[in-house]
Amino acid sequence: MKHKIFIAADHRGVVLKKKIVGLLSELGYSVEDLGSYDENCPCDYPKYSFLLGEKVARTKNSRGILVCMTGIGHSIAANKIKGVYAALCYNKEAAILSRQHNNANVLVLGAKFVAKSRIFDIINSWLSAEFEGGRHLRRTNQIKAMEKKIYKVVRK
Repeated sequence: MKHKIFIAADHRGVVLKKKIVGLLSELGYSVEDLGSYDENCPCDYPKYSFLLGEKVARTKNSRGILVCMTGIGHSIAANKIKGVYAALCYNKEAAILSRQHNNANVLVLGAKFVAKSRIFDIINSWLSAEFEGGRHLRRTNQIKAMEKKIYKVVRK
């Protein structure tokens, strides 16, 4: 089953985001581009982190990809949303482990630090990797328990 993919970027990630959208479309994924669309128009990344995070948290079996210059800001902002597990990955191995061990549902890429020649491998590996469960399930459940404490309001 192919996941629904939401993608967003700030102005520093627009060029890479466009390439990723093309790649995902070629692979047969349903992609929803949430912006931004103009690399020459500065914007604030938290707006896009939140927009994408909300979509991923509310859409069953979906995944998200965020792109900015370093990926750090998007990671911080997206992980504030209950149900979002964003992983900043600069290489294929980190991408795979973020899925296998952490069940990450948002991949964050830093346009300045990810080699363009590696983008396909990173994304394809991340989308193909499965959560291993086992001892990792115990740990991800601990994170969910922390979320329940922090977010008293239950979302559907």
